[in-house]
Amino acid sequence: MQKCESCSSQFSWSKIYKSFWWAYKPIECGNCGVKHRITILGRFTFVALTMIPMLTFMYFLTPFNNIIATIGTGSIILIIGSLFTPYVVQYENSP
Repeated sequence: MQKCESCSSQFSWSKIYKSFWWAYKPIECGNCGVKHRITILGRFTFVALTMIPMLTFMYFLTPFNNIIATIGTGSIILIIGSLFTPYVVQYENSP
C-alpha cells in the first residue's frame, strides 16, 4: 500500500479507492498535509486491472449467449479488478 513520501504515513485503502472514482483526485496525507497525485504509470495500472480484463472477457472469452449475463459478469470482473488497485497504484508528491 502507498505511503506518504514525506512522513511515511500509510494511506488508507478507502482514501486511495475514492480518489480513483473522482477523476484521480489528489490524496492529502492526514499526518503532514502533503498532497500526492497518481502517476501516469498508476493510471495505466488502474486501467490494466479494471477495463482490460472486463473488455477481454466481454469481447473474446464470453461463454454466454445472453447479453445480460455477459454484461453482468463483465461488471463483476470490473469491480473485482478495481478492489485490488489501491494495493498496486503509485502516487507521487504533487508540485
